[in-house]
Amino acid sequence: MGSVTTLKHPNGLEYVKVDTELCQARIFMQGAQIDQFIPVGKPPLLWVSSADDYQPGNGIRGGIPVCWPWFGMNENPDFPQHGFARNKLWKLESVKMRNQIVDLVFSLPATEFERQYWPHNTEVKVLFTLGESLSVSIVNTNNDDTSVSLTQALHSYFPIDDIHQLTASGFSQSKYIEFGQGPIQQPQDNVTFDRETDRVYTDLASCQELHTPQGTIVVSRENSQSAVLWNPWIDKSIRLSRFNSDDYLSMVCLEAANVLEDKVVLAPGESHTLTTHIRWK
Repeated sequence: MGSVTTLKHPNGLEYVKVDTELCQARIFMQGAQIDQFIPVGKPPLLWVSSADDYQPGNGIRGGIPVCWPWFGMNENPDFPQHGFARNKLWKLESVKMRNQIVDLVFSLPATEFERQYWPHNTEVKVLFTLGESLSVSIVNTNNDDTSVSLTQALHSYFPIDDIHQLTASGFSQSKYIEFGQGPIQQPQDNVTFDRETDRVYTDLASCQELHTPQGTIVVSRENSQSAVLWNPWIDKSIRLSRFNSDDYLSMVCLEAANVLEDKVVLAPGESHTLTTHIRWK
């Protein structure tokens, strides 16, 4: 039979361990951040740097950090990059198991909101469905009496064995902005990697594939017309915290997002759900 248990990392961070006939997974209360998802009989679907020491207060360098309520740099340069949710302690609201598929709901308590950055009366939850595949959702609800806008991303890190052998597909007819340049029309369906890549895609189809030496990872999105494709390459890897200088060789990020013109605008009482689905093909 499957089990869902709450345990504590040696460095003090609490996490939920999922162990079923379909998968093994680990989700930390800090940031509602999943760092392990392993379908039974298949390789891990998420990547974490061996340089990360799982210290309280630091987002984990890998898995799926939750970027909320903004992605990247805020228009106010004094605000923290990628929002504040990934360093906060979330609450596990519910656990359900059906035919060895586990549904978990995490919520960010109002006491964890940093009101100097986010004065709005909103609710945010992260939902996980863990079976042979992984689904993660951010659910926003606006309880204010005025409209609220936000950007967000599920900053998914994937293990790809060798960046030189990776081909990402599913990008035809899209456009992207990179290093402040663009929008640039994507010239073909496939993307390969020979330098730092930091692209924010818009008008993007709902499904992409990462073709790796270990197999093909399928990444799809709901309620999202935008995504981020990122590999820091050599120079930036040296500058990143909790990241080995050669980690760029074995990872890539492909992130379901609501950014740029795809931002979320919620009328009073309105909700929005961003979802990513991840599986081995």
